[in-house]
Amino acid sequence: MIEKIIEYSARNRVIVLMVFGLIIAWGVWSVYKTPVDAIPDLSDNQVIVFTDYAGRSPQVVEDQVTYPLAVNLQGLPMVRAVRASSAFGFSMIYVIFEDKADIYWARTRVLERLNYAASLLPPGVVPTLGPDGTGVGHVFWYTIEGKGYDLEQLRTLQDWFVRYQLNTVQGVAEVASIGGLVREYQIDLDPNRLFAYKVSTGTIMEAVKAANKDVGGRLIEQADAEYLIRGRGYVKTKEDLENIVVGADMRGTPIYVKNLGTVQMGGAIRRGLLEMNGEGEAVGGIVVMRYGENAKAVIDRVKLKIKELEKGLPPGVKIMVSYDRSDLIQRAIDTLKKNLLEESVVVSLVILVFLLHFQSALVIVLTLPISVLIAFITMKLMGVSSNIMSLGGIAIAIGVLVDAGVIMVENCYRHLSEMPPEERAGKRLEVVITSAKQVGRAIFFSLAIIVLSFVPVFLLEGQEGKLFHPLAFTKTFSMMGSALIAITLVPVLMYYFMRGRMPPESSNPVSTFFIKLYSPVIRWVLVWKKTTIALNIVALLIAVPLFMKLGSEFMPPLDEGSLLYMPVTLPNVSITEAKRIIQVQDTIIKGVPEVEHVLGKVGRAETSTDPAPVSMFESIIILKPKDQWRPGMKKADIVAELDAKLQQIGVRNGWTQPIINRINMLSTGVRTDLGVKIFGNDLNVLKDLAIQAEAILKPIQGAADVVAERVTGGNYIDIDIDREGGRPLRRECRRYPGCDRDRPGGRDTLHHGGREQPLPDPHPLPARLPRQHPGHPPDPGERHGGHPGAAVDGDQAEGLHRCTGDQQRGGAAALTGLPQRP
Repeated sequence: MIEKIIEYSARNRVIVLMVFGLIIAWGVWSVYKTPVDAIPDLSDNQVIVFTDYAGRSPQVVEDQVTYPLAVNLQGLPMVRAVRASSAFGFSMIYVIFEDKADIYWARTRVLERLNYAASLLPPGVVPTLGPDGTGVGHVFWYTIEGKGYDLEQLRTLQDWFVRYQLNTVQGVAEVASIGGLVREYQIDLDPNRLFAYKVSTGTIMEAVKAANKDVGGRLIEQADAEYLIRGRGYVKTKEDLENIVVGADMRGTPIYVKNLGTVQMGGAIRRGLLEMNGEGEAVGGIVVMRYGENAKAVIDRVKLKIKELEKGLPPGVKIMVSYDRSDLIQRAIDTLKKNLLEESVVVSLVILVFLLHFQSALVIVLTLPISVLIAFITMKLMGVSSNIMSLGGIAIAIGVLVDAGVIMVENCYRHLSEMPPEERAGKRLEVVITSAKQVGRAIFFSLAIIVLSFVPVFLLEGQEGKLFHPLAFTKTFSMMGSALIAITLVPVLMYYFMRGRMPPESSNPVSTFFIKLYSPVIRWVLVWKKTTIALNIVALLIAVPLFMKLGSEFMPPLDEGSLLYMPVTLPNVSITEAKRIIQVQDTIIKGVPEVEHVLGKVGRAETSTDPAPVSMFESIIILKPKDQWRPGMKKADIVAELDAKLQQIGVRNGWTQPIINRINMLSTGVRTDLGVKIFGNDLNVLKDLAIQAEAILKPIQGAADVVAERVTGGNYIDIDIDREGGRPLRRECRRYPGCDRDRPGGRDTLHHGGREQPLPDPHPLPARLPRQHPGHPPDPGERHGGHPGAAVDGDQAEGLHRCTGDQQRGGAAALTGLPQRP
């Protein structure tokens, strides 16, 4: 069969050249259309279920939302695991499916189950699916800057203009807002006025809801035309809110909202913020890429859309890039392209030196890029992205790809060089076919055996498979292409190129030198066979202990060109203190000469792909090009210098990189490269065990930045209702189930229908008690409760006390750490 293919190709040269011309065109098209990324996407095939339960503690969220949903989602087909966590005000459930499951099929199955499970949740609690993006889909960060605009205006511009426009970009799953202040109308109620007018907070909320809506009527006909009737009652200004009638006093005088408190515009309570270069807060957004998209193409489209948006921004406002993964992608691809080019040149020169015949070397050189193009064709067909691992497979195979061509060309060269020059022209075709048939079968099956050696790699599953499958695929595809080229195209090229003066191999000084060098060695080992085998066994025995002492790494280290500083602090840190800490940190980081830009994030962005608490800090550090670094500085030196400068009380340092950090957190839930997880039911016991483990692991050689995460330590002010003495208050709570949210900072959200120019203005509206003494809990003896107009003694109605509890619930205490930096 192989011999027939060789003979057919050599005798039908035009057909073979036309076929490979089409293959080359297809390959070039595939190179431009194959998705490009820095590394393979190692994230799990997951669907995120996010549930907002504002104002509830992690324990309540766990019991009433997370547990019912997680239990019901475990029975879905092809589900591998269900991970869940509960935090203050929201629940996050990660449904991990098998890798073979289609992501959109999985999302449909989760939606079907949520239709049932939602009935088990408290009234008004609605679970939603996260974006159809992967965990490493945070490919682009930007900030909105403008002199003369405050954080409230910039955040409104981001939420109601920029975010919606960028969401329309092809390949974008979600644009998450972070930083700034969310504008809202606030009603600060005065407890003394409520008592004087005998009005409860529930009555006020009902009145505001009833007065903030549009209603529709029927229609009437008049003068041969019809008119639609509508009642327009949306709140559009602060004065509209102030003039809402809550009730009437005993004399029938209306009681307005403005009589009971103060209506104002302000910023909502925040669970996250953005800081830039230590200069102060900023407003920005995070672009989340859709599952399976081309990262570089998506980023390019986002940048193009931003340029279009600049025309519609208010004067002086501009969108600045803060983190752009396309730089890393381009560097990784350029490095591998350079390596591939260098390898090709070196291989070509070696062939030329050993053959000393340029035309023969050209045959081999031409087959090399065609094998690579065939690999890209199969990559495109099978959905393998072009990344550092897939291109690395081609780089590994470069030396093997030329083997078939070298053997065929060398054999043909030997036959032709031994013939008289006047006979070569007439017998060239027959010599080419005969010499190719002599080695064709052996070449083809030897490459097939090498391909089969990679079969165990294809059997890898999970993250190991996602990491190494691209390398195995591209190496296999390129070698299969090389085997096909060897029995089809190479005989054709040999016929056209192997002409001219062809000196015999014995006249080649390079070949003659190496033949004289290794011939005695071959003769010696053939004479002393047992000694040779014994020496090899001894070498193997020596290598075994050396191999056992070699370090191991799941993924080869990739220099992303940027750093991620993730310190650990106490779980009860306030947003104000977190702002101060991160601004100090970013100022120190920006002061290092090698740092070009630093963007610090506290807490979470408005996306279900970011479950970070307020105590989690992330500072993305973009470094300058290496030619601008101080002489002799390395990346490890920069990290060591920053680590020494960033020693703060109550803060434990941690250093990693943006992409690998998200991969680590998605795969294990631990934010660093190494970590220990301790499972159990009692968080207090888990915390103690984690602290004990921290003390045990710190002295281990090579360990650095070992710290136990504090899963408890959140501060709470508990209001315990006295069931006997607090009957009037209990009756009021039964009447208004949402009264527990009418607390300092609580909120019932309403929307009005108006817009303020130039910025859109539909904002939430919380009613709350005034924050007269920020930072201090209210005095238990200075409260009013019960039904309207009746004063209830605080000690009689409820008991108020401070306590500590869990800040986030996830079923495990984590001990994180990093290997020692070089």
